[in-house]
This record gives sequence, structure tokens and C-alpha cells, in this order.
Amino acid sequence: MKLLEEMLILIGRVVTILPLMLFAALFMGRRSIGELPVFDFLILLAFGAVVGADIADPKIPHIHTAVAIILIALLQKVVAFLKIKSRKVGSLLTFEPVTVIHQGQFIVENLRKTQYSIDNILLMLREKDIFNVQDVNLGILEANGNLTVKKKPGKETVTLEDMQLTRSNEDLAMPLILDGKLYKKVLFQLNLDEEWLMDRLAQESIHNLRDIFFASITESKSLQITLKKQTDLNIPPIYH
Repeated sequence: MKLLEEMLILIGRVVTILPLMLFAALFMGRRSIGELPVFDFLILLAFGAVVGADIADPKIPHIHTAVAIILIALLQKVVAFLKIKSRKVGSLLTFEPVTVIHQGQFIVENLRKTQYSIDNILLMLREKDIFNVQDVNLGILEANGNLTVKKKPGKETVTLEDMQLTRSNEDLAMPLILDGKLYKKVLFQLNLDEEWLMDRLAQESIHNLRDIFFASITESKSLQITLKKQTDLNIPPIYH
């Protein structure tokens, strides 16, 4: 009988708590559902902890969970209002956008600050149908972790369609060197060898692979190189 009573309590809590959470989510607004800034992420964690404890432990007074959900939703709404009214509050509760690609070059220092690897950024570029970092004029890592990309004028999709241009094979660039490590299979696939590569790098006054943060090569043997030590970068500031 006790087990049956507890099961009925759990069913009742699930049936009543989910509509309340739905109402709270709709009350908080589209922003907290469509993206996950840091504070909104913590709000969702708090929701999960409160609801999980309520459903799993029948001894917890159900009204306490309902009040907690309402208070969390109200807190999120107040913070969202303050972030709109005050840029200072907004900057304290979330990450600032960070430029990680500028004029086809990775910004090494910013990648390290954000703890994103080259593989992370290349994956995010491929998800946007970009296979060559040289096609990117500006790449911005947003507060919610998404990558916003501004292509170079000649690579804009609309521009190519309007002018009825076809894409060349150079749009596909294969990673060749990652943080000083050479992927020889890429060279062999293009019928090239290390001697050709070192001669090509020497033309750019590069004599050590360890100095290279990232390098890619296209089927037409065009190299794109980002060095570990970068100077004289004129990166446009990006703010909320």
C-alpha cells in the first residue's frame, strides 16, 4: 500500500509540475529557450535539480517545489530586464563576443583564451558550409558558443549566385599542419612531399614547422598559414 501511495504521489507531481515548468519557460521568453548564455544555463540547471528532487523524493513538500520554480522564473525575468537596462550588468553575467578569425587568419591568442581548439572552429565552419578559412573575413565566437561568420565579399553566397559564378576546387582546403604537427597523408594525396612543403614555407620565411599554428592546402596547392606568434593585428572590437 505504501508503494502504491508513493507511485500515485509521483504521478500527481509529474502531471502538475510539467505544466508549471511550461508556463515558467513561456514566461521567461524565447531567448532563454533558443540560446544558452551562462546565466540561463545555470537557471536550467536549477530547474533540473529542483524538479528532479521533487519527483524522486515523495517526502519533499510539493508546494515547496512549485514556489521554487516560480521564484527561479521571476529571478530570470528580473535579471533579463536588468541586462537590457544596463550593459554593465549584462557584461558581468555573460561572456563577451571574441573574434577568432580575421581576414582568413586564426587569432591564436583569442583561441587560447576561449579554450577552443582548431578542430572545434573547423567543425563549426564546416557546419556553415565553409571549407576554407581564407573565405572568412570575420569569425566571431558569440556568448552562447555559436560561431558567427562574415565571408569575404567574393565568397558571399548571394554575390556568387547573382553573378552566376561557379565555385572552384580551392573552396575545399584540407588541414595540413595543426599546432606544428604535419599530416603527411595530405601531402601524399596531392602527390607532394616534405621537400616541396619546406621549399614553399621558405618562400614565406618560415623554416620550422613548430612556428605554425595552422596551415591548410587546397587541391590547387595553395597554402594558407597562421603563425603562432602574430604581430600587428588590427582586429575590430566586437561588443554586445
